Amino acid sequence: MAYDPDNIFAKILRGEIPCTKVYEDEHTLAFHDINPQAPTHILVVPKGPYVSWTDFSQTASDAEIAALVRTVGLVAREAGVAEEGYRVLSNVGVNGNQEVPHLHIHVFGGRRLGRMVPKE
Repeated sequence: MAYDPDNIFAKILRGEIPCTKVYEDEHTLAFHDINPQAPTHILVVPKGPYVSWTDFSQTASDAEIAALVRTVGLVAREAGVAEEGYRVLSNVGVNGNQEVPHLHIHVFGGRRLGRMVPKE
């Protein structure tokens, strides 16, 4: 999957599409998902043009990597889900059901989330 500079997250980062911002720093932006799948559903995106965890882990700077990891923890604490528990999810590629070619981390919480992948 190639990076598409016109993907929805790139447009949000450029300010072309509004979002309900939760947190922002030099390297990351966190905002509420417009179609939440749990009482807390926040998306965390790096500001750089990274397609996936694979791309990000290979090419992002140490500062960008640290900022993304710290932002995920910070938004979970600020949203009040850290103590009871939350789920962090990033879909990668076709088999991972990635829909937007920009790395994004879902932070889900606020209720018991159940199994992520059903046993077969």
